[in-house]
Amino acid sequence: MSTDLSSARADTRAPDPTDRVPKYYRVKQRLLGMTEARPPGSAMPAERFLALEFRTSRTTVRKALQELVSEGRLVRIQGKGTFVARPKIYRTLQLTSYTEDMRNQGLVPDSRVLTMDYLAAGEELAALLEVKRGERVLRVERLRLAGGEPMAIEATHLSARRFPGLRRKLARRTSLYTTLTEVYGVRLAEADETIETSPATPREAGLLHTDVGLPMLRLSRHSRDGTGTPVEWVRAVYRGSRYRFTATLTPPGP
Repeated sequence: MSTDLSSARADTRAPDPTDRVPKYYRVKQRLLGMTEARPPGSAMPAERFLALEFRTSRTTVRKALQELVSEGRLVRIQGKGTFVARPKIYRTLQLTSYTEDMRNQGLVPDSRVLTMDYLAAGEELAALLEVKRGERVLRVERLRLAGGEPMAIEATHLSARRFPGLRRKLARRTSLYTTLTEVYGVRLAEADETIETSPATPREAGLLHTDVGLPMLRLSRHSRDGTGTPVEWVRAVYRGSRYRFTATLTPPGP
């Protein structure tokens, strides 16, 4: 009789919440503790050693490591191993240049022009820049770097008619916004910006030194001058593992 009562009590015990936590997640939490105890750039132990230490499979360890790479806690370098990542770079959602953002964080900004050519405006681009469909638009695609590390791919579109000779002038200057101000007397006054996420394409992964399929932050910015006239339309891809965006929110006006 007492045995039956003991069994009944055992059957009615509250389930242990940890029983529902996937094993890889528990491994991930232990790995997270390891990363927080190590300085940036430190090498993590190999998968086989971690599997032995945690008494689990390499597949479980690999999944936990991959999530930490996706979150920017770890960085994987092909042929070298997995390392503790540096702190994420933040960008304030305001009308500042990439150069200003990096310098404000004590980083050395740099840019490399990937392509600079003209294209015929399609219906959407023509509406954004307020030009005629088929009109020439200058497209400037640049690789943005900070401290020698690739951070983003940025493609800027501007009206060729409004900014004649801009392609030639940019070949001799490093800052687009400085050129627009000093040569054409145009300053940005406002912009609409949207941010989405999507996986890295093979080309993006190659340029940004990351893995295909890792999450990227995709930014679209439509900038105007003080008269409300469109100046540029930008599409940019930022490394999701290295970037975070911040904004100051205020209540709406009356």
